[in-house]
Amino acid sequence: MGPPPIVTGVSPKEGPPGTRVTVRGEFLGKTPQDLCGLTICGCDCLLSAEWKSPNKIIARSGPGKGKGEILVTTRSGGRGTCTVEFRGYHEMIGPMKETAVWVEEAPLRKMWWGRRGLTPTTYQHDDPLGISIEGVEQKFPEEGLHKLFPGGSGDLSSENFAAGWFLLERHHATPFDDLRAGLAFLRRKVDGQKEGQLSFIKSNVGSVMEQMDTLAQLKERFEEDVEKQGQDPTVRLEGAIKESMLEANKLFEDVLTRRERADATRSALAVLQRFRFLFGLPGAIEKNIKKGDYDAVINDYARVINLFGNTDVPVFKKVLAEVELRIAQLRKLLHHRLEEAPTSLEAQKKLIRNLVHLEEGGDPAWDAISCHSRHLTTTMIHCRDTNLAQEQAALEEGGKTPKSSKQKSTSSSNQNSDWQTSVPARVLLTEELADAISERFPDFWKLGQAYFTGELQVKVVPGRQQDFKKLVLASISLFSGLLRAALMPHTLVRTPAAERASYGVWHSRGMEGLGPWLPHCVRALRHAYSSLIRLDLPSEALDIVAGLIFDLRVHCMSTLLKQAGESIRNLHTQESWNIQFDGEHGGITHLPAECERVVAEALQLAKDSVLLSEQRETLLLDPDVVQRDLNNLIQNMLLGFVEVLDKLALGSDAIAGESPGVSQMIGSPAIFQVRGSDSVLDKGRGKDKESGPAWEQRLLCVLSNIEYTRSILLPRIADLFARYQLPAQTGPLAAVKKALTELDQRVLDAYLEQRSDPLVGTIEPSMYIGNFNWHTALKPMDVRPYVKELLTNLISVHAEVHSISPGLVWRVLPQLVETVAEELARLMVCLDKKFNVHGTQQACADIAAIREAVTVYSTPTAEAFFEEALEAIPRLSDVQGKRNVEDVLNNFRSRMRLQLLCFRDPKTPSTKSV
Repeated sequence: MGPPPIVTGVSPKEGPPGTRVTVRGEFLGKTPQDLCGLTICGCDCLLSAEWKSPNKIIARSGPGKGKGEILVTTRSGGRGTCTVEFRGYHEMIGPMKETAVWVEEAPLRKMWWGRRGLTPTTYQHDDPLGISIEGVEQKFPEEGLHKLFPGGSGDLSSENFAAGWFLLERHHATPFDDLRAGLAFLRRKVDGQKEGQLSFIKSNVGSVMEQMDTLAQLKERFEEDVEKQGQDPTVRLEGAIKESMLEANKLFEDVLTRRERADATRSALAVLQRFRFLFGLPGAIEKNIKKGDYDAVINDYARVINLFGNTDVPVFKKVLAEVELRIAQLRKLLHHRLEEAPTSLEAQKKLIRNLVHLEEGGDPAWDAISCHSRHLTTTMIHCRDTNLAQEQAALEEGGKTPKSSKQKSTSSSNQNSDWQTSVPARVLLTEELADAISERFPDFWKLGQAYFTGELQVKVVPGRQQDFKKLVLASISLFSGLLRAALMPHTLVRTPAAERASYGVWHSRGMEGLGPWLPHCVRALRHAYSSLIRLDLPSEALDIVAGLIFDLRVHCMSTLLKQAGESIRNLHTQESWNIQFDGEHGGITHLPAECERVVAEALQLAKDSVLLSEQRETLLLDPDVVQRDLNNLIQNMLLGFVEVLDKLALGSDAIAGESPGVSQMIGSPAIFQVRGSDSVLDKGRGKDKESGPAWEQRLLCVLSNIEYTRSILLPRIADLFARYQLPAQTGPLAAVKKALTELDQRVLDAYLEQRSDPLVGTIEPSMYIGNFNWHTALKPMDVRPYVKELLTNLISVHAEVHSISPGLVWRVLPQLVETVAEELARLMVCLDKKFNVHGTQQACADIAAIREAVTVYSTPTAEAFFEEALEAIPRLSDVQGKRNVEDVLNNFRSRMRLQLLCFRDPKTPSTKSV
């Protein structure tokens, strides 16, 4: 598409219809064929448009009146815009100029005597005042004229002519003296036009000659007609009409004569046909039976009985015997067809009426009802046997379900790919039984209603209504029992063994994988149930199906939640340890999101097919037992995720570092791992450099997932329950929170044990490295190496925790600091104050340095241990000793400035050195 056309100029800016207008602008079409529309003042002027260039078009204005836009439309740019306006007005012959011709908008032509006719181009309005307005470009505003003369007009021929409008419109800039001169001119012109009719004829001699010629032509044509038709042409017309009437009467009389003759002939043939019908009736009956035209046979039979039923003529009796023989064969044929597979309801009614009209003994209507019931029962039993045999054959071959040509799909995330191309036999049974009930039971019910209402013209035998009700309940009960045996065998536990065996015994292995198809089965049953509701069945029959649907809904809900729980319990195999960070919750893996997805899919599927109750269905959560079972299922489903986290953190696979399905993550920036060969953290158990992060780091990931689940995921799941109109699951959610809290503490204790043991175990060996002795110590110049190593190890733990979940730092570091402080207090107490002066200074400096470095993460318990360690050291009494300790601390602060920044409170904005 190109740019739209833009009209920026027009010349002239006003004119009457037919004015040659030059339109200028941009993008007015690439070729003449590109131009597809041109309107001036709302009138289509495309026929007169002449495309010159993309910037110029010439056209004739239309009959538009007033100001309007000039819009150009092209195929390449569409409808354009306009920045200028064109004013159209209509020129009309004023009352001051006489004329005797009609001015037509036609091209110039020559009259037959050589004169030229007048056209609008040669006839123009003269100014009544005789004043020229050429050179006056400024127009008086038309809006102002409408305000000054509302309803007026400057048109000389208008009934609302206003002289002021005319003067302002055409002579608003004319001097007053010129107007006076124009008035004098107008008076002289009026006086000159009063000279008489002779001057008028002289000025219009051409028109007068044209009228004379027309009159001469009319006279010639009239004389020709008189010569052909005479002086009175109506006489001949009257004679023709009378002659036509006579011929019509003759024709009518002939028709009447032929009709009388035909009636006589028809009466004679009817007499002959009466006996011919009797002799030809046996052959006609056979022919109509072959064609299936039983109504014709019945009509002929009734007619012949009416005519010859009481005859004593031997020949007639012999023919009637043959007719009765063929009618007996017809009764047998109709009864046989009635007992065959039921056809449509109307066809069955027709068969019953035919048997009634043929006076067949017995009760054909009840026979049809009984046959229909037997066929419905046979059909359902056949469906059960066929699908049961298919499932057994498939189980013997080692498969789960038989293959089917039908293709089904479910929304379950755990559906095996085999299930996407096959349908279980029990699902096929549900579909076939639902179709049988939906398609054939309505005809069975309607046939019975027609029987009892007298529509079939059969006398109802007493007791048939109860028999019919038993047939209806038997069919519905069989339908329910077959489906319960196939889909919910546990609901038939209280049913007698013989009755339960009549419904069929299905293998328990066939229930495997049936869960994803249960919503489809619910929909199929609901479709059948809706067709039964429309029939206005007895409440006993509807209650049987309603109970079946309710139990299936409960079973479907339970199965969906159990499958969701199994899917959640298998999530540990999908853990890839890829951590996703956000500023609010720290680092978490994808497992919480997967858990939420599984729960949402299960609830969505349950809502679509189970939770919402349809017509004449019981609310799923009304019974207390169902509500209690639902709470237990939801609790077990959510506790499955707690089990997953427990297995990933504390399970044997997690401790051994062999968690299945873990992706390669060594070197991943999402996981901070200490790789130094001399680091104590490398000695932690469970480190698997080939399958993923170390066991300690997995513990941190699980802790982060636990916190996210407890604070974010569980409220979201609660919102899902509310969105899907489930009751508030406060009990299950509280139980899950409690389990998460317990697991969180166990995982945290495991991590602290894993990190604190090697951390504390290095203090004593490093304290006495190089045969250091507190009572032979030299003057201290710096803190001992064990202090630096201890702080370095704490920094490593801090970095490890912070890289995964910054929020866990405040839970891990304070407890590690307590452990370190306790170990220092134990070591100092064991020395029993065996310090020289320099040893005392060194010990005080070391403890003060450690205490000062971990101040942010220190707790009252840690402070108590630090005080206990200081009390085990002799007190410094001299000023020089205290100065030496302060010098050591200053040296420590200067050299370890970068390390000390690691222990700074992240909430403190200052970057000042410790």
